[in-house]
Amino acid sequence: MSARSRPGRRLRLLWLGVLASTLATFALVLAAGPADSATGAAPAVRAAFPARALGQVSAATCHPYASSLRPPPGPPQVTAGPSMATILARGYLIAGVDQSAYPFGFFNPLDEQREGFDIDMVRAVAKAIFGNPNKVHYVTISDAERIPDIESGAVDIVAHTMTILCSRLKYVAFSSVYFDAGQRVLVLKNSTARSLADLRGQKVCATAGADSLTAIVKAGAIPVTVAYWTDCLVLLQQGEVAAISTDDGILAGLHAQDPWTKLVGPRLTDEPYGLAISQGHPDFVRFVNAVLEQMRTDGQWAASYARWISTTVPAPPPVEYRD
Repeated sequence: MSARSRPGRRLRLLWLGVLASTLATFALVLAAGPADSATGAAPAVRAAFPARALGQVSAATCHPYASSLRPPPGPPQVTAGPSMATILARGYLIAGVDQSAYPFGFFNPLDEQREGFDIDMVRAVAKAIFGNPNKVHYVTISDAERIPDIESGAVDIVAHTMTILCSRLKYVAFSSVYFDAGQRVLVLKNSTARSLADLRGQKVCATAGADSLTAIVKAGAIPVTVAYWTDCLVLLQQGEVAAISTDDGILAGLHAQDPWTKLVGPRLTDEPYGLAISQGHPDFVRFVNAVLEQMRTDGQWAASYARWISTTVPAPPPVEYRD
């Protein structure tokens, strides 16, 4: 059986190759374009929290870049709020993450650790709570599971390349923006497509629950949905789809895994990433925002960006709040 007909083996080899190399390819692509681990046992029963409990943002007042709650001044301080008390009593943070979105959230087979830019955000929150960044139970979730798992209380926080959208703010709260992305298109190197508009009537892959599906449908392409972005890469390699369209950071990670692909076209959207948290936990939202404020000012954010995204580090996304 050929390597092309064995996508699982091919992807594992690609992962090992890219993880053994530097992130130079990933950085160049961005510059050119516009198994669960835990420090404690997983909860036996997922606690239920009422959906849309507090702090909804109405459509009339929604501003994704200014939708979160202002943190108290100074360094992060664990408060007596109910959600913070629950996390402290449990002894670890429960985080919903991706394990295949290199380099934001992925499972490194070389050291069997969760790594990436999103994982660094979660580890910083855990360190601010417990003094130990390893006090995290990671739950692997798909894009479609992000909102349900926050609403049900299955996880405390989601760090999963999640764009802050007015439609999502009806169901969950978000932190302040910690990363700016934009939707583009990934095709095979021999493709003649130069943008999403050139793919009208052709199959374009995205994950179920991804907001990139809106632009795919609008362009007249045929959406094909899967659970994880690496599933899209397999379909592209097999010729089952003509392209993948999502945030450029995710696409650059896929390109780093398969250099026989290329990113095309300009940014189609603005995609501000936030950490998703229950609307019923405003104390935790403010705490997480205090952690992000500290990361922006003490060099942690820049160090994480340089490690995972590019050695050319921009200023962090501007910070705004709704209160």
